[in-house]
Amino acid sequence: MTSVKGEVFTRNFYLDNNATTRVAPEVAEAILPFFSDTYGNPSSIYRFGRKMMRHVEDARAKVALLIGAQPEEIYFTGSGSESDNMAIKGFFQKNGSRTRIITSSVEHAAVRNTARFLKDEGASLLEMPVDNQGLISMDYFDNQFIDPGTLVSLMWANNETGVIFDIAKFAEKVKERGGFFHTDAVQAAGKVRIDVSKIPVDMLALSGHKLHAPKGIGAIYIRKGMKIPPLIHGGHQEHGLRAGTENVPYIVGFGRACELAAQRMEIENTRVRALRDRLERELLSRCKGAKVNGHPTERLPNTSNISFENIEGEAILLHLDEEGIAASSGSACTTGSLEPSHVMMAMGVPYTFAHSSTRFSLSFYNTDTDVDKVIEAMPKIVDKLRKISPYVGES
Repeated sequence: MTSVKGEVFTRNFYLDNNATTRVAPEVAEAILPFFSDTYGNPSSIYRFGRKMMRHVEDARAKVALLIGAQPEEIYFTGSGSESDNMAIKGFFQKNGSRTRIITSSVEHAAVRNTARFLKDEGASLLEMPVDNQGLISMDYFDNQFIDPGTLVSLMWANNETGVIFDIAKFAEKVKERGGFFHTDAVQAAGKVRIDVSKIPVDMLALSGHKLHAPKGIGAIYIRKGMKIPPLIHGGHQEHGLRAGTENVPYIVGFGRACELAAQRMEIENTRVRALRDRLERELLSRCKGAKVNGHPTERLPNTSNISFENIEGEAILLHLDEEGIAASSGSACTTGSLEPSHVMMAMGVPYTFAHSSTRFSLSFYNTDTDVDKVIEAMPKIVDKLRKISPYVGES
C-alpha cells in the first residue's frame, strides 16, 4: 500500500496502457543523467554541447530502427498529436485549397479534428465509413478520386478497439494514383511490425508515452524527398523543421524505449496476447450480455474493447476504480463524456452496447494477477449495475 497526502491506496491493477504506459525502469535509468551532470544545449558548438547532440542522434537512430526508417527521416516533436498536425497541416500549407484529405470515421482526435479544421480552411474532406468490425471496405476506397493533391491519412491501429488497418495495401493504392499517405502509428508501434522501407508511407506519427517513454515526446517520420513546411518556426533545430531546443532527456528516453520495444515485440504477440485472450474469454463467459467490439483477429495483441449490454460505461469505470482497476471507456480523450464514442457509433454498435464499451489494454508489465483481478471483479460489477440500469427493458 502507498499513500499520497494522507490518502491510502491499495495495489493498482493497471489495464489502460493505450491511454499511457509506465516509464520503463531502463528508460528512467537512461534519462536520469541528463537531469544532472549532462545538461548542455545540443546546438552549442563546444564539446559539452556536441556530446549532447551525439546522444540525440543516437536516439534518432534507435527510433528509426523500430520502424525501418533512416535516421535522417526522423524528426522529434512534443507528442503524437503534434506529429499528426505537422503532417496534415504541412501538406495543406503546401497544396492550399486544392488539398483533398481522405481519412476514416474512426480516427483519433489528433487527425479527425485537424482534418475538420482544414476543411473549414478550404480543403475537401472525406471521412470513410467502417463496417461493424471497424474495417474500411477496400472496394469503397478504390472508388475514391486520388491525385497529387490528395493526402490519405489512416491510423495503423485504432486506439479504442485495437483494430488494425491494412496500411500496406492502402498506401500502395495511394502511391499508384500519385497521392500521398500519412499514418498515425501511435498505438501500433512496438506491438506490430512496421517497416517503412517496404511500405510506401510518406509520413508517420509516433508517441513516446505509448511505449514506456515519458509523456511529452513524440516523433514524425517523413520519407526522404517529401517536403513540408515547419509547424513551429524559430531556430534551426531538427533540420529546420521543428524549432525549439531539443528535449534531450526525453529524446534519449524515447530512443531507449524504442530499443526495448523492438526486443519485446515477440512477448507482446505471445504472452501479452495470451493474457488478453484469457481476459476476453472469461468475461464473455461470466458476464451475460457481453460482446467484443472490433475485428476478432485484425487487432492489436494487447487491446480488448468489451460492451456489457444495458449498463452505463462511466458507472463500470467507477466501480472498477473502487477495486483498484484502471481501464477506460473508449479513448482517454473522450473519457468524461456521457455520449458513446465516435468509434462505437461509426461501427454501428447498438446504443445499449455502445454506451458501456470498456477498453482493457495490457502491456509487457501486466501479469496473470492483473487479469485474475478483473475476471473476479467484473461479473459482480455487471450484475450489480444491470439491476439498477435505466436501460433494462428498453427496446
